[in-house]
Amino acid sequence: MRSLGICWILYGVWRLLLGAVLVLGAETATVMFGALLSRVADPYSLMTLFHVVYVGNILYSAFCGVLAILSGVTLSGHGRNARGIAVLTSLLSLPDLPLGIILASYTLYVFARTPSETK
Repeated sequence: MRSLGICWILYGVWRLLLGAVLVLGAETATVMFGALLSRVADPYSLMTLFHVVYVGNILYSAFCGVLAILSGVTLSGHGRNARGIAVLTSLLSLPDLPLGIILASYTLYVFARTPSETK
């Protein structure tokens, strides 16, 4: 389980870096999305919706990153809560292509094969 924990820690760092890139690129993304709204009847409501979704994406990425690091630490240290946290992290990381789906599906496969009493 130690190698799986290391993979989750690396994935968590990756998700935190992606969140930082989203924060740093917020102005550029706003300008690019605003350029698409030049022919829309009510661009302000769509721009507000864009900002809400964008901030939600940043928060989701940061939350998944922190949860993945926590999961990796518990998997590496043979913690009692390793199974529950790893499964939750796996389910939340499934939409992230390709790294999230690969790591999450493998983690779910590993925990589906092993009984909960032994881990």
